[in-house]
Amino acid sequence: MLVLSRTSSAWAPVILEFVCQKRAPVLRQITAGCHSHCSLVLQRNAPVSRGINTFTSRFVSSSDVQLSRKISMSLNAMSQRMVWVDLEMTGLDIEKDQIIEMACLITDSELNILAESGLTQAVQDSKITLEQAEYEFLSFVRQHTPPGQCPLAGNSVHADKRFLDKFMPQFMFHLHYRIIDVSTIKELCRRWYPKEYKIVPHKKAAHRALDDIQESIKELKFYRANVFKPSEEKKCKISENGGSSNNSCHT
Repeated sequence: MLVLSRTSSAWAPVILEFVCQKRAPVLRQITAGCHSHCSLVLQRNAPVSRGINTFTSRFVSSSDVQLSRKISMSLNAMSQRMVWVDLEMTGLDIEKDQIIEMACLITDSELNILAESGLTQAVQDSKITLEQAEYEFLSFVRQHTPPGQCPLAGNSVHADKRFLDKFMPQFMFHLHYRIIDVSTIKELCRRWYPKEYKIVPHKKAAHRALDDIQESIKELKFYRANVFKPSEEKKCKISENGGSSNNSCHT
C-alpha cells in the first residue's frame, strides 16, 4: 500500500508494510525508485497470483463452459419463436377505429404453443385502457422472447400491425421488423398448389381473437405438412450436395 509522508523538503512516497511477526505496521520511507520497488514487490507475489489464475481457469473450464453452451442453445431456441397476435377492431380505419379485443400466443419454430395471453373481454366494455393492455402484453412477450428477434405472426397480420404500430408502439418495438403472414402462404398455395389448397382447413369465422390465432396456427401446420415438404427430386439434390437423405435416389 502506497501512502504519502511529508518530509522537510516535499511530499515523499512511503510504503506501508505489515510485518506478520511483530503484528504492527512499519513505515519505511523511500526517496527514490518507488516504481521499481513496487515492481519488485509485484514480482515476488507473481507466482502466487499465477497459481490462483491457473486454478480459477481450470475451475471455469470444467464447469462454466457447459453452462454457457446451454445458455447459448436456449437463447438460440428463443430467438426462433413466433409472436402470434390477433386483434378485433371496430373497423380497419386506424384514424377513427379502435381495438376492442387482443390475444397473443407464443410458439416455437415447430408451431407448438408455449404460452398464451388474451383479453377475453372487449377493451371498450372493460376498465382496461390501451396503455394498460400494452403493458400487459409487453410484459408477457418479454418473459418468453428476446428483444428484436422474434417476428409478429398471424393471418392478414399486416392489418393488425398497423393498429399495433399506432396504439402499442412499445410492444412492436420489442419484436423483429419482419412478419409471418399466413394469408400470404394461402394465396401462394392457391396459385401453385391448387390441389392442396382445396383441402385447407377452413376457419369457423368466430371473430374472437384467441380462436382466430389457434386456427391460424392450425392452418400453417397444414401448409408445413402438405406444401413445405421436400419432394423426391429435392431429396436427391440434397443428398448429392452432401446433405442427409433417408430415401434412396434412383437415376
